[in-house]
Amino acid sequence: MTDPVNHTILLLDIEQFGRRDDVEQAFMRRMLYSVLHETLRSAGVEPADQRLEDRGDSVMALISPTVPKPRLLHALVNETPALLHANNRLAAAEARVRLRIVLASGEVAVQELGGALGGAVGWDLNQAFRLLDSAALREALRHRNGPCVLGVSDALYQGIVRHGHGGLLPEAFHRVTVQGKEGDFTAWLHGEPAPAPSPPPSAAPAAAAAPTPGPAPAPPAAQAPDPAESRAPATFQFLGGSPTFGGNLIGGDQHIVSGGEVHGDVNTGNTVGGER
Repeated sequence: MTDPVNHTILLLDIEQFGRRDDVEQAFMRRMLYSVLHETLRSAGVEPADQRLEDRGDSVMALISPTVPKPRLLHALVNETPALLHANNRLAAAEARVRLRIVLASGEVAVQELGGALGGAVGWDLNQAFRLLDSAALREALRHRNGPCVLGVSDALYQGIVRHGHGGLLPEAFHRVTVQGKEGDFTAWLHGEPAPAPSPPPSAAPAAAAAPTPGPAPAPPAAQAPDPAESRAPATFQFLGGSPTFGGNLIGGDQHIVSGGEVHGDVNTGNTVGGER
């Protein structure tokens, strides 16, 4: 393994590559490399200043630090989208290419292994791949009408973009937080931010409080008893003998009758149906 050397790191990845069949994938890979070569050429990158590694649905380019980074950024912001648009116009919908792109810089050690094609290691390289595969970059491309989205490392933004080198517009980039395996880190994406996720539906309004019950209705006032009903029943007490009644007996107040036989009507005090 060679000693780490500062490189500019350029990564390109095809969106939804695995959903295509073999013929479509082969066509898309050719388009990927065509766009990459044209982008590097427009930035003035010579073949001797670049090292390419194929990753199937993506490609990694390690570029010499002698190549001015503002040129690369200018080409990626302006030339790459135009190249993709021109190529996609001639392609079937199933074979059109949309790219996630990352530009970063850092220390990278090249490792040549026998029987293997290329190899490179470095913490900065790992972070660049974390950004390439991040949800922030994927969501940004998913909500774009254009054919690509560009993300840059915080170091590259602070050193190049923030100062407007190469005619770059700092306000055209927005900050994102990327969740990496080694911890969160800051990156910057070119273009409008993806729309914020829709808020979860609000909780159903609390059920209306049951009305406070009013005072219980007063029980109906007791009705005065009918005078006739309130009177004690008539009571007769006979002191000896076996009285018999001939005629009508009308009960009323208590009376005591002595004797045995009573003839005629007996009225005991109350008037019924007439005068007493």
